[in-house]
Amino acid sequence: MKEFVLASASPRRRELLLNEGYRFKVVPSNLPEKENHNLPPEVYVERLAISKAKDVYSREKTLCLAADTVVVLDGKILEKPADRSENAMFLKKLSGRSHDVFTGYAIYDGSKIISGFVRTEVVFNRLSDDLINDYVEKGLGLDKAGGYGIQNDYPLVKEYIGSYTNVIGLPMEKINELLKELL
Repeated sequence: MKEFVLASASPRRRELLLNEGYRFKVVPSNLPEKENHNLPPEVYVERLAISKAKDVYSREKTLCLAADTVVVLDGKILEKPADRSENAMFLKKLSGRSHDVFTGYAIYDGSKIISGFVRTEVVFNRLSDDLINDYVEKGLGLDKAGGYGIQNDYPLVKEYIGSYTNVIGLPMEKINELLKELL
């Protein structure tokens, strides 16, 4: 299996790929993660993933995998919280409600791009202020879309419908299918 480049600094994406036995090099994109929030979320994340893959390919000249994940509540995109205060606000908004997680992915080899998105519905438990404060004070959500991680040992998520790894940041079912064809 040949090596590829993961165009992401996310430790969670790196861990998901390592758990599947892939060999890859991590080279984060230099692109800012803010794009046009007026786009539908599935278009937004896919376009951003494509931009990141092309950005890293321009430097590395080898197969690049990129992704971008957002949480969508009431049609509004929740990216990574700017600070603890915004993280607490996100968790209060998500408490007891259903939301969508979209991850756009792109694989680029210099000649063709394979891209798409995966959507997972997530239902949150009703969260107490104490739980929210404890989670936020530990800084667990600051580097995550929507301000939370499904994989953390906190009872945030009641249930999810779709890909668990998509909520972590990389829909491995789809990525495995694509990488097996390309590597």
